[in-house]
Amino acid sequence: MSVFPPSARSSIVSTLRAAGCVFAEDEAGLLLSTAGSPAALAAMVERRAAGLPLEHVLGWAEFCGRRIAVDPGVFVPRRRSEFLVRQAAALAPADPVVVDLCCGTGALGAALAACLDRVELHAADVEPAAVRCARRNVGEPGRVYEGDLFAPLPASLRGRVDILLANVPYVPTKDVELLPAEARVHEPRVALDGGGDGLDVMRRVVAEAPHWLAPGGGLLVETSERQAARAARTMGDGGLVPRVVTSEELYATVVIGTRPGGAPLSRTATASG
Repeated sequence: MSVFPPSARSSIVSTLRAAGCVFAEDEAGLLLSTAGSPAALAAMVERRAAGLPLEHVLGWAEFCGRRIAVDPGVFVPRRRSEFLVRQAAALAPADPVVVDLCCGTGALGAALAACLDRVELHAADVEPAAVRCARRNVGEPGRVYEGDLFAPLPASLRGRVDILLANVPYVPTKDVELLPAEARVHEPRVALDGGGDGLDVMRRVVAEAPHWLAPGGGLLVETSERQAARAARTMGDGGLVPRVVTSEELYATVVIGTRPGGAPLSRTATASG
C-alpha cells in the first residue's frame, strides 16, 4: 500500500511544472516510486525544483535497461551513449579485454559487460567521486582506477585491449556556458570541457591508444556530428583505421578507430540505430 496520499502526484506535478520541468508527469512518477517516506519525497521534490538533475535526485539513471547509480556531482550518462555501447558490443571478440576511460559512473563498461558472456573489464576516471560511483556499478570482478586517462592502468594491459571505450568530454570550451544549467552547474567541468575545438582529450587518447590496443582492437569515442570528420582524421593520423557511424534515433555519432593487424574482429558493427 502506498505511503503517499492520492493527491501527492498532482501536487508534485504542479510544483515541477512551476519549476520548468518539461516532463513533470513522468518525473513525478519516478520520484514517487523511489522515495521511501513522505519526508524523503518532499526533500526530493524540493531538490528537483531547485534545479538538480533528476538522476542526482533519484540516485540512479536508466541506461541500456539497467539502473546505474549516480551520485551528486557525477556526470550523468546520456541515453545517446547507448549507441556507443551497441557499437562496442558488435565489435567485441570472444572473451574481450575492455577498458572504459573517462568512465564517470562506469555505465558504459557495465552495460557492455552485461551484453557479453565473459569480459575482463577495467575502467578509469580522474574524478574521485566518479571512481567511487563506478566501483558500485562495475562490481566484481571489474576493476576501477583513479587517475588521468591511461596513467592508472596496469602496464599488463598494454597491447591487450580489444575494446577501448573513451567517452571523453567533447564540448568546446566556449560552448560550455551554453549548456543547460543541470549540466553546467551540477556536473564536473572536467567531464564536459573538451578544449578549444572539443577534441583535446580525444587527441591525448588517440596518441596513446595504439600502444594499448591489441592488433585488430578498436577505440570508440562519441563526438558531435560536426566534429566527426576532424576526429576521424585525428585517428588516421594516429595510426588507426577510422570510420564514423551514426544513429538518427539517438542523435548520436561515434568514431571508431581500429588498430591494424591481427585477425578481424568477430562481428561487424552497423551504422544503424
